[in-house]
Amino acid sequence: MSPMPPEGGGYADAATAPILAGMYPDPSVCRVGEEYFLANSSFEYSPGVPIWHSRDLVHWRQIGNALTRDEQFPAGCSPSSRGIYAPTLRHHEGRFWLITTNIDDARGGHQVYHASDPAGPWSAPLCLTGLDGIDPDLAWDDEGTCLVTYCSWSETEIGIRQVAVDLEQGLLLEKPRWIWHGTGLAHSEGPHLYRRGDWWYLVIAEGGTDRGHVVSVARSRSPRGPFEAAAHNPVLTHRSTAHPVQNVGHADLVERPDGTWAAVYLGTRPRGRSPRFHVNGRETFLADVSWVEDWPRFEPARRHVPTGQRDFEDDFVAPGLDPRWVSPGQRPDRFVRGVPDGVVVAHAPSESGEPSGLFTRVGGDHWEADFVVDPGEGAFTVALRLDGAHWYGLHVAGGEVTAVARIGQVRSVLGSRPLPGSPVTLRVRSTQPTWNGPDDIELGIADGTGTDVLARLDGRYLSTEVAGGFTGRLVGVWSESGEVLLRRVRFAELRG
Repeated sequence: MSPMPPEGGGYADAATAPILAGMYPDPSVCRVGEEYFLANSSFEYSPGVPIWHSRDLVHWRQIGNALTRDEQFPAGCSPSSRGIYAPTLRHHEGRFWLITTNIDDARGGHQVYHASDPAGPWSAPLCLTGLDGIDPDLAWDDEGTCLVTYCSWSETEIGIRQVAVDLEQGLLLEKPRWIWHGTGLAHSEGPHLYRRGDWWYLVIAEGGTDRGHVVSVARSRSPRGPFEAAAHNPVLTHRSTAHPVQNVGHADLVERPDGTWAAVYLGTRPRGRSPRFHVNGRETFLADVSWVEDWPRFEPARRHVPTGQRDFEDDFVAPGLDPRWVSPGQRPDRFVRGVPDGVVVAHAPSESGEPSGLFTRVGGDHWEADFVVDPGEGAFTVALRLDGAHWYGLHVAGGEVTAVARIGQVRSVLGSRPLPGSPVTLRVRSTQPTWNGPDDIELGIADGTGTDVLARLDGRYLSTEVAGGFTGRLVGVWSESGEVLLRRVRFAELRG
């Protein structure tokens, strides 16, 4: 595999560009033959846990979402930044296995799913009740016993625990054991356990998933420990540097067919003046891994990543929705129906209060999203959303289009226009910043000659540094009453 980009450009250096742009955090990867499969956390969004396929760890195609039914993830019940936390994806004895934590599920514990095809369908959850914490991992020892290693919040300690389980019956085979508390940094979490040669390696995240995030490693002759920490920990971090990718951590390693190793990990790309602001959420990056004296060393990946990963145009003529479409409220199949001219989006209240709408993750520094709609008689909003209390949108009702900003407890009406003829193109645009933030957001009505801009807003208020939480921006549409016909959506990264 050549480190040089293909002729024609359109590629960026993997050292600074994500392999999955947009809110795709907590990556977990496995290989089957020549093929790679990857899963991400999804929090309140449904369907949950996006599943990806690649042949080179650089070019990825989403093949589905794992959690598509209420028995797997009750859609619309989780508030912002809750719901489905970090998964682990593995392949063992002909089956794919996925374990994750739904921190809002009354059944409790970590939840295990399996599938013969990673595109789905995935099984009903096997709930490992009696286990606390988050970030569970799956590994099998030499006798075939499954070990679940996880971040535990038990008692007064936070650290890494492990327990042997019977996956067929969902039974714990022993009392959970502490196996490592990390190197002394805060928030030892995100464990993954691997066998390489005579050693078992425990890779964890530490320092919290903010600017102090790191990857640390320990090893043992047994998967049950005791584990010896690497002298060169942390093995990956960008803390206190000027590197354009920050918050790096939560790594998962994979061996290539040629015997070399790589890792996927999460990171952010903050922009603007101090403290700088990241808006796309935590994205998935790639590193190369070499082995020195039987310890892993992370190195910048010598690969080139395609730009414009999120670019698409969807006219909804294909049967079923593309897996890019998710909802923070009810699952889309509850309120969306296909028609010859597109899809109809209906009003559907959710238990959490989050809107039931069609949303897609945003990637890229600056971009443009067009929603072509037939308004009908109802009321609806096309918006850029970070969470339920931080969004900018175009509200359509009563023959008018109104620009609206929601920042915390404040909801501001910024400008309005009479609704032009139907269909109408509502445009949300990220452009160069005016106020030293990551970008400005324009809300307007597009026609053949340009955009009638109703409002231009500071992008800092739709950032994690302002809103908090674990998610990133998504753009989409929801109905507040009646129905709206969505004919087409175009999303394009703005370059140059």
